[in-house]
Amino acid sequence: MTYLLIVINCLVFLGMLWHGAGLWHVDNGVPLAWGANFGPATQDGEWWRLGSAMFLHFGVLHLGMNMLSLWDGGRLVERMYGPRRFLLLYIGAGLLGNLVSLMAQGDKAVSAGASGAIFGIYGAFMSHLWLERKSRNPGEFKRLFWGAFLFSALAIALGIFIKGIDNHAHVGGLVGGVLLGLYLARPEPPVARRLPNLAGGVFLAVVGGVVTHLPAPPYLWSEEQRARLEIRAFMGADNRLNAQWQQLMGRARQGELSFDELAGQIDSRITASYEASFEQLSRVHLDPSAPSAQTLAALRQYAESKRDAARALAEQLREQQATGAVGGPSRDDTP
Repeated sequence: MTYLLIVINCLVFLGMLWHGAGLWHVDNGVPLAWGANFGPATQDGEWWRLGSAMFLHFGVLHLGMNMLSLWDGGRLVERMYGPRRFLLLYIGAGLLGNLVSLMAQGDKAVSAGASGAIFGIYGAFMSHLWLERKSRNPGEFKRLFWGAFLFSALAIALGIFIKGIDNHAHVGGLVGGVLLGLYLARPEPPVARRLPNLAGGVFLAVVGGVVTHLPAPPYLWSEEQRARLEIRAFMGADNRLNAQWQQLMGRARQGELSFDELAGQIDSRITASYEASFEQLSRVHLDPSAPSAQTLAALRQYAESKRDAARALAEQLREQQATGAVGGPSRDDTP
């Protein structure tokens, strides 16, 4: 199971590279599209991100360090627990780690990586050693237990001082691994089951406590995505309208359109289009804290001003037609 998890993580990273991720550094957009943990998206009904985020990485160095740790600790812990319970440990600790990260960071960071689950493996390793400490050589127990403890402590300490490390997922995964390790262990008699059963109950209580304390996201990812689609659609429509405007002005200067005809074309093709765009943009409701909120507001104002300018120009052209003005529109006539 350890080797299978390593292969899956590597294959997912190769897929991300194929779809535009960088080898050494991956922008947030690609992991987010592939299922990274992010409050506005995860809490918008995409709870599967808590699981998919465990198989995504932000570069080959991030992947390599995690896979080395998984290979080093996973093989031993898998022999202790067996493949099925090992997989349950890995997934359970990773899910708790991502829940804790979601509770602590919300919309402040896009989180991904196998490290929360890997910390869970080392937590389970310490739990198993502790349960069987009396049946092991004291020297071996101290070497293995305190070695795993020191590794976990140093890694968490580094996460405090190094920017960009999701220490919340590390701590959550480690706690989840310790508790699940106690619950899933099958120690030889005369060790009682009271402690493992208590650990299982505490794990469920921790999960429930974290879930009930998740902060509400300031905006929903589905609304942000809709806003981005509307913004792209408007930008394309605006380019087409500018091309149509140039075409109309060219025809008017060549005498193919009278003032009244030009005014009618402006109303039907330019003014109406910007009016429709303004109404479409106005129907998108987005929290002011969302990334696209300022752009959406600016384009809404832009569409409104273009509509009003085109309408005013059409009225001016009709007045010129009514007063008997001659000649076509000048080069400065623009909506």
